[in-house]
Amino acid sequence: MSIIKDTLREVFISLHLDLTKNLKYDRLTRIILKKYVKRNNNCIDVGCHKGEILDLMLDSAPEGKHYAFEPIPYLFNELKNKYEHKAAIFPYALSDNSGETTFQLVKNAPAYSGIKKRRYDITNPVIEEIKVNLKTLDEMIPLNEEIHFIKIDVEGGEFGVLKGAKNLLKRNKPIIIFECGKGASDYYGTSPLDLYNFISNEIGLKIYTLQSFIKNKQPIKEFEFERYFNTNEEYYFIAASVGE
Repeated sequence: MSIIKDTLREVFISLHLDLTKNLKYDRLTRIILKKYVKRNNNCIDVGCHKGEILDLMLDSAPEGKHYAFEPIPYLFNELKNKYEHKAAIFPYALSDNSGETTFQLVKNAPAYSGIKKRRYDITNPVIEEIKVNLKTLDEMIPLNEEIHFIKIDVEGGEFGVLKGAKNLLKRNKPIIIFECGKGASDYYGTSPLDLYNFISNEIGLKIYTLQSFIKNKQPIKEFEFERYFNTNEEYYFIAASVGE
């Protein structure tokens, strides 16, 4: 069944059939990677899951160095076997502190798994609480490693990942694709205005919707980001330097 779903997903994306927002975001992410990630660029995939985005990173930047993080044990093992010698795979959850944390593994919908419980758009989620190691990107990525592109999809904990990468982000100013919105991020206490100001003022990047970035439109303003957050009209965003 999973193979059939993956095949249909690829067909829909190739035909530009945006039947869901997630299919639309997948399609736009591919466009962005192909356009902006160069052959020798270094990338980070946070919340790697089955490696769908990591595959795209490897395709766009075959000469780069790539890091991926996936704390679900069986997914980590599959990734480790699949990407041996191609990427550095780590079994950690990421945030703005280190240690050990409980992690909510949604067994019948693992893509919803995360450090905290959130709203699940499925009936009767089966949750197993496990323990995982917690790290920050600032401690995991070498200081001399230039990072060009980061994708963050951790079911609400994105702001923690960003804060734990503050030095890396200020130093490199990478392109960042991240998820953020009510129903997930609010369970982590994320304020959309705090996140917007962190990216804009502390890191020095502008925030766009994926569509507006591709079409070279103006970055979104603070009030627009807050509206998107509260309505989920958009929940995938890109942070980048002006004139990327």
